[in-house]
Amino acid sequence: MLSGLLAYGVRILPGLLLIAACYLLARRERDPLLRVMVLVLGFVLIRDAMTPLGFWRLGAVGAVPWLRFTDHAGILLLFGLGTLALTAGVLRLDGELRALVRWGRLTPVTLAWGVGGGVLAAAPILLLSLPTPMAARGGAVAVTLLPVLLAFSLAGNLAEEVLFRGFLQGRLEQHNDAVRAAVLSALLFAACHAFLASTVTDVGWPLLAFTLYEGLICAFLRLRGGVIAAALAHGLAIFLLAGALV
Repeated sequence: MLSGLLAYGVRILPGLLLIAACYLLARRERDPLLRVMVLVLGFVLIRDAMTPLGFWRLGAVGAVPWLRFTDHAGILLLFGLGTLALTAGVLRLDGELRALVRWGRLTPVTLAWGVGGGVLAAAPILLLSLPTPMAARGGAVAVTLLPVLLAFSLAGNLAEEVLFRGFLQGRLEQHNDAVRAAVLSALLFAACHAFLASTVTDVGWPLLAFTLYEGLICAFLRLRGGVIAAALAHGLAIFLLAGALV
């Protein structure tokens, strides 16, 4: 486990240093959009570099994508805690970006919207996957790993939703109506999976179609219930897909 994490750190460190330098220089810009896009680049690097080291696997059976994460609980916990720490650090240090995030209220209604959105996002993939044997779509997942996988899914996708539905969609709403900003954030979210779909893996258009569909759900949930609802939906959808529950 340690050797894999070291190899991952060595792989992403040069790119992260460049991205950090860009972010620091962009702090003087009045418009926060440049900083938002720099942070998105950093997230894409951190996420996509997980693939060649086997921390997650993606594939497709026909037009139906599937994904599985590593079965090392310690790695999942480290990634989850790391993304939470990075997200908290950015929110604490950059007040201008923090002001863009509309969290919503943590109420039963918000939680219901989030859970419903997660099920809605995952349901088409799960239903279309039923005719395919589990072994052909990543294999089974140990029941004992599911609590850690749920925590990781919620933590990692909270970071992604803060970026896309908090910072980006919040910034876009300053110069666009709410619906246009939501659609733009969903399109950009899907576009940021283009390299993952076409060069890092060979999953292709099914991954882009799913991320656009999921992005639209999360973007409109952000309008209804804030980032809390969007992050819950995103995290739950990824857990349902990666947990091999169906």
